[in-house]
Amino acid sequence: MRHLVLTVIGDDRPGLVSTLADAISAHGGNWERSQLARLEGKFAGIVAVGVPDEQADGLLIATRSLPELEVSVHAGNHGHGDTEGFTHLTIGVLGNDSPGIVRELSGALRSHGLSIEAMTTDTREAPMAGGLLFEAHFDVRVPAGTDLVAVRDELERLAAELLVELGIDDQGTGGL
Repeated sequence: MRHLVLTVIGDDRPGLVSTLADAISAHGGNWERSQLARLEGKFAGIVAVGVPDEQADGLLIATRSLPELEVSVHAGNHGHGDTEGFTHLTIGVLGNDSPGIVRELSGALRSHGLSIEAMTTDTREAPMAGGLLFEAHFDVRVPAGTDLVAVRDELERLAAELLVELGIDDQGTGGL
């Protein structure tokens, strides 16, 4: 069994997921995990697929020739990777939109050796004050031995500088 990661993008329209799923299924593939979204009129996503070795080349040809989608195929690593010795944090951010919020927060996480496993961001109209609100949710992988107090201190300092609200939920980190 080969494990592939497909990245897809195309103009949003009904049936794109079905078209991709049909191509995967026609080659004996199994749609294992995915994250898909509509952004700025585009449909974009990443899909992990398992496919029998003898069907992999046919699946590559079929997905790359879909007229509605641009598909890139990458070799995958089955499973979710080594999770031993790691815990997770969920971080939420909400505040007035301004350039650099993601750069600052992701840089702080990187400086402590933390890895972002999933991130969603959005902007929306501020209901009372006008302007745009920025909202982000980070799922972060934390290696054992990380100084969680230092991580929290730096994130809180950045939140104050960026004028955003910060919420941190530890998931088995011993309390942040």
